[in-house]
Amino acid sequence: MKITILTVGKLKEKYWKQAIAEYEKRLSAYSKIEIIEVPDEKAPENMSDKEVEQVKEKEGQRLLAKVKQQSTVITLEIKGNMLTSEGLAKEIESRMTRGQSDFTFIIGGSNGLHKDVLDRSDYALSFSKMTFPHQMMRVILIEQVYRAFKIMRGEAYHK
Repeated sequence: MKITILTVGKLKEKYWKQAIAEYEKRLSAYSKIEIIEVPDEKAPENMSDKEVEQVKEKEGQRLLAKVKQQSTVITLEIKGNMLTSEGLAKEIESRMTRGQSDFTFIIGGSNGLHKDVLDRSDYALSFSKMTFPHQMMRVILIEQVYRAFKIMRGEAYHK
């Protein structure tokens, strides 16, 4: 079992890094875990629609270059499927039952994900209709993946 979290941009604040490290440690009992950061594209504040697409395309190319062909790709999207924690556990478990053991969760940059990344996605996941800072989303995602494994194993943690 392998979980990869593929994301645009770097974590800068120590408290986010500490939270991620804690859940990486916890999750390592259930799966190999890797977090890959690709550089965000430097862009001016007020971009045209065309410039936004160019930024998304460049970031998308960087993301897709890191995705293994055999990996099940789950993109985080505002328009994705909203699940409960139990629902996420069922989704992962169902895919594992079908022989999928390599999962890549993708968090895009501040402008979202390029169409090519969305096209590569096997499942679109949304945590909310709200927008969250990307650093916070990483922590929420890794915690929910950890929670999903606890649910799948019937272990204490989830309430």
